[in-house]
Amino acid sequence: MLKKIKSHFKFNKRERSGIFFLLLTIIVLQVIYFTVKYQTPYENGGIVFVDSIQQATIDSLKLVSVQEDSIKIYPFNPNFITDYRGYTLGMAPIEIDRLHVFRETGSYVNSAIQFQGVTKISDSLLKVLSPFFRFPEWTQNQGNTPKANQNSVAYAKIATVRDLNSISAEDLKIINGIGDKLSTRIIKFRDRLGGFLINEQLYDVYGLKVEVADRALKRFQVLNRPQIKTIDINAASISEISELVYIPYKVADKIIEFREHNGRINSIDELKLIEGFPTDKLDRIALYLSF
Repeated sequence: MLKKIKSHFKFNKRERSGIFFLLLTIIVLQVIYFTVKYQTPYENGGIVFVDSIQQATIDSLKLVSVQEDSIKIYPFNPNFITDYRGYTLGMAPIEIDRLHVFRETGSYVNSAIQFQGVTKISDSLLKVLSPFFRFPEWTQNQGNTPKANQNSVAYAKIATVRDLNSISAEDLKIINGIGDKLSTRIIKFRDRLGGFLINEQLYDVYGLKVEVADRALKRFQVLNRPQIKTIDINAASISEISELVYIPYKVADKIIEFREHNGRINSIDELKLIEGFPTDKLDRIALYLSF
């Protein structure tokens, strides 16, 4: 029986050559298939050309990704977008860098169209983000101001915008909707943070309605960011981590446990794996951590 089986596997030299070339042909075809399949299309000098339909699809997927991460988008001034904030909004690194280079010249964008002109974001992404843009009121009224007086009026209005980190509870009461309790609560929240780093943190004050915060940010904004010492998430203790307003003690305990079981934490995204971690405040928390 064994001899009969072996006879099926005996080939002469010509048959062996044919089998070898057949296998070689199959391997070459497989290599060509996978090379063509995964090759980046439409490349020209390192630039990838994507049509408007493809870009709209990409932007919609970015938005879905943001929504899945449970990061709620609040109204914001796009002049103060950080690297991480831009990432969560679906902007490409090169688009964020263009904005930062523009801002380093001391200039500000004052409209959604100007923002697109500076960053070169796509029309579809601009359509998603622009409803959340909030610019100082004086920038929206420049077209109705006579040219002779435009600069003086603009500067006068700029002067009315005060630093959110230096005002008192009494100053806040000039805003319709903010009384004794809310003004005191805002100042206490600011003190716990060590100062506001971004305007959007005002929306985190308990009991402060979005429309009231919008009104407040027309008069008060973060003009001078405080110097803070970031928390080394790989070395900090439970009490040190829980000192951050956004992280409860129980979550800080789970961060330590996660660190002990999984080793070094290398990015903010890994913290989303921890049960109970406040992912809706991820962009705020990232400002206070180092890895």
